[in-house]
Amino acid sequence: MTTSTASTQTPIHEVLDEYAESHQNPTNKLLHRLCIPFIYLTAFGLVWGLPVPSLLAEIPFFNWAFVLAAVFTVLYIRLSPTVAVGMFFITVLDLYLIHLYETVSSTPVWQASLIVFAVAWFFQFIGHAIEGKKPSFFSDIKMLLTGPAWMVTEFYQKWHIRY
Repeated sequence: MTTSTASTQTPIHEVLDEYAESHQNPTNKLLHRLCIPFIYLTAFGLVWGLPVPSLLAEIPFFNWAFVLAAVFTVLYIRLSPTVAVGMFFITVLDLYLIHLYETVSSTPVWQASLIVFAVAWFFQFIGHAIEGKKPSFFSDIKMLLTGPAWMVTEFYQKWHIRY
């Protein structure tokens, strides 16, 4: 699914090729397209309200979701700066959506995130059962961040953006 050749493999193409091995079945791919955005969003929601040390609490808008976003951004930059740009915008949107949710709901962000996270993973595992292959992150933890990058690269391919 990637647009590289074996002799010009880049880090992003290597992980996408590895990811593609267990994501061939159309139903599994559809379930991933539906669930990955929710899993990525709720990863931030799960850490959004964790207590912040008093020294860091002085920083406006600081919370652990921003730290997680910074770590993810660095990892995506290492894979592909172009993909990192797309993931950065998705991450900012997700953080904004969590902030909006927090302003309108009485249910804590972490609780809503935990429910959505669990349901989305349930459907991911159904997809892999249909595919007949275990999730790729079972053999390589970095595959957890490859799913969102896979979705960004699909968008890039449609718009002929090189990554």
